[in-house]
Amino acid sequence: MSIYLSRNRALAWKKLKLWRSGKVTSATRAGAGEIGFARAVVRVAVALVGGGAFLFAAGYVWFALSLARAEPRLTVKAEGVVVFTGGSDRVLEAAGLFAQGQGKRMLITGVNRATRSSELAKILPLPRDLFNCCVDLGYQALDTIGNARETREWAQVHNITRSLVVVTSNYHMPRALAELYAELPEMKLYPFPVVSEHVNVSGWATDPHVIRIVGGEYLKFLGALTRIALSPGESDLDLAQLRASQTVTQ
Repeated sequence: MSIYLSRNRALAWKKLKLWRSGKVTSATRAGAGEIGFARAVVRVAVALVGGGAFLFAAGYVWFALSLARAEPRLTVKAEGVVVFTGGSDRVLEAAGLFAQGQGKRMLITGVNRATRSSELAKILPLPRDLFNCCVDLGYQALDTIGNARETREWAQVHNITRSLVVVTSNYHMPRALAELYAELPEMKLYPFPVVSEHVNVSGWATDPHVIRIVGGEYLKFLGALTRIALSPGESDLDLAQLRASQTVTQ
């Protein structure tokens, strides 16, 4: 045992003398430097991932809290009304606004190609002559991007240049406005978010069904903002204006 301890002491003393003499200093310091660099990279990566996750979660909270909990009372008059299909409540609410004198024309964008105008005329709360003269059905749009482009083309055809009431579900409204602003940057948009009893957005943090819908829409909204920002000619989207338009009627 004493021989073993003596050998260890001798070995330790030899290493100490080598360290002092500088014979192992460069190699040892190089190894220590590599370890230190690797640790720094890991720390930076962890910080970036953690920061990104925090921003993503904070964005979801902001998005969920910004969604309307009640349908607004419009105090403005617009030139036209556009409703994005996706639920019968949306179209019925838009027709009700139009019947009350909101807008001179109404566009229902994203209509199923199997749906005939005569079928809609029977179920919408509109006088038949008003429906026949001033309600337009858009059959080309397949998604929100298509809805916005179809709206732009319709507005150009009917010389609607100043203002539109936009009707869609409350959780869909942020993305709808973003796409419309990209296509119609000079148009004043007045949102009318439809509140559905089937999707109570107040459950954005507790209800799995609502989390799936609102969370999915949040991801699509981020995707839309990214695509618009990176698309030539569509990078003038003003987020402050977008936020203001969401609150103007609330």
